[in-house]
Parts: sequence; C-alpha cells; structure tokens
Amino acid sequence: MKLLDQAGPDYLSERLEDDSSFQPIPSNGICTRLGDKWTVQVIWRLAIADDRRLRFSEIKREVEGITQRMLTLTLRNLERDGLVERHYFPEVPPRVEYEITDMGKSMFRALEGINLWIRENLPRVKQLRQTYDTNKR
Repeated sequence: MKLLDQAGPDYLSERLEDDSSFQPIPSNGICTRLGDKWTVQVIWRLAIADDRRLRFSEIKREVEGITQRMLTLTLRNLERDGLVERHYFPEVPPRVEYEITDMGKSMFRALEGINLWIRENLPRVKQLRQTYDTNKR
C-alpha cells in the first residue's frame, strides 16, 4: 500500500474510483447523532429488549445519568431518522412505548462491529494517549 505522501497527485482519486468498498459519506447528521453522548446507549437499550417495547421510564432508568429532556430529544431524533418507533396509547394517564425498528436493528449490528474494534484496541489507544500526553509536557 502506498502512503499518500509517496503517491502521485492523482493517487487518491484513482483509489476512490477503483475501490468503492469504503467511501466517507458527506455530512448528513447521522455520524453526528451517533457521536453524541446518549444515542448509542438508547439504541443499545432498545436493541437488547428482546423485541419488547419499552416505556420512557424504563429507558430512563436503564440509561444511567440521562435527563428527561435529553432522553426526550434523543428519542425524537431517533424516531425522525427511522431508528425508533413511538407508540402512543390514549389512556389515562397516557402511555408511550418505544421500540427499535428494523433499520435501528441493522444500525445496532454495525455498532457491534465498532464496539468489537474498541474492545480490541482500547488498551493500545490508552497507551498511545498516555505516551502522547507525556511527550507533550
């Protein structure tokens, strides 16, 4: 594999044309959403619910530290993106339940791969961070 600084000026564009297996997608908000503090935790909680809907209070109890406001915003954004479905029951008091959609399940499977990479590489990342921080002093 050529390093970019050793390659010719057209190397990157030629590489992108030849290999479509991975190409970064322009900003569309999804990566930003996944990078926030709560989204992955909420998706994970819904994904492991064994095809069972969860009430707001159950999710809040299971996602440690999340506020009511942040859970509301996170669920709304996930619903907007089609990853979570909201079910409203007009009872007294009203009942709302959430479940992960098929698309949300497929995202969860992708996140499992990232999680595996983190597990395998986190000790090395921590070591490199410590070395970097020590050398920057």
